[in-house]
Amino acid sequence: MSSPKILFGFHAVGVRLKTAPQSIIEIYYEPTRRDARMRGFLERAREANARLIESDGLRLAKLAGSHGHQGVAARVTALEAANSLDDLLDQVNGPPMLLVLDGVTDPHNLGACLRVADGAGANAVIAPKDHAVGINATVAKVASGAAETVPYFMVTNLARTLGELKERNIWCIGAADDAPQSIYQADLKGPVALVLGAEGTGLRQLTRKTCDALVAIPMRGAVESLNVSVASGICLYEALRQRS
Repeated sequence: MSSPKILFGFHAVGVRLKTAPQSIIEIYYEPTRRDARMRGFLERAREANARLIESDGLRLAKLAGSHGHQGVAARVTALEAANSLDDLLDQVNGPPMLLVLDGVTDPHNLGACLRVADGAGANAVIAPKDHAVGINATVAKVASGAAETVPYFMVTNLARTLGELKERNIWCIGAADDAPQSIYQADLKGPVALVLGAEGTGLRQLTRKTCDALVAIPMRGAVESLNVSVASGICLYEALRQRS
C-alpha cells in the first residue's frame, strides 16, 4: 500500500472531498480564518464526516511545503489508478484524446496542463520519466483537483510509447513553431495524441521525428511562443470543438 500524501488548497482538497471522501484521513484547517469560503468548506467536510484538526499557519505550511495552502491541507490515501496506459486505452469509449508533454519540468506548468486536460476531457496526460516532473503537492495545488481526476503516466521511452500509440491508430500530432500547417487545419476528430514540448526548447528531436504530423499555433503579436499550459489548452479545446 502506498504511503499517505498531502493535498493543500481549497480546490485540491475540495475535489477529493467531492470525488473520494473515504480516502481522506484527516483535514487540517486554520481556525482563525472565518470567511465564507472557509465556512462553506468546513460544512462540506463535516457532511462528509471528515476528521477535522485545527492547525496554525506554520504547521500548515510545513505540511504543504508551501505558504500557499489557503488555510487548508489534508492527509489522504492514494486513489487507485489504471495499472497502465494500455489498460486505460482499452477502457476508453470513443476516440481517445491524449496530451503528451515532452520536457515539462516545472510543477506549476504541469499543474496547469492537468487542469486544462481535465477541462477539455482528455483521457490522460503522458510524460517521459527522465524529462518531467512528477505529481507533488505543488502540482496538485495548481491543478485545482485535476491531479486527482486526470491519469498521469510517466513512461521510460517516450518515442517508443508514441510508436505504440500509433499502432493503436492514434494520430500523434506535435506542436512546433515552424510547422507547415496550423492547429486549425488539422483533423482532430479521430483518436489523437497532442504532443507539446517545454516553452523555449520545444519538442526534442526524436519526439518530433516520431510524430505523424506537426502543427503550429498562429502567433500574430511580438512574442514568439506561449506557455505550454496555454498551448495545451488551445490544442485540446480545438480538438474538443471539432468533436462537438
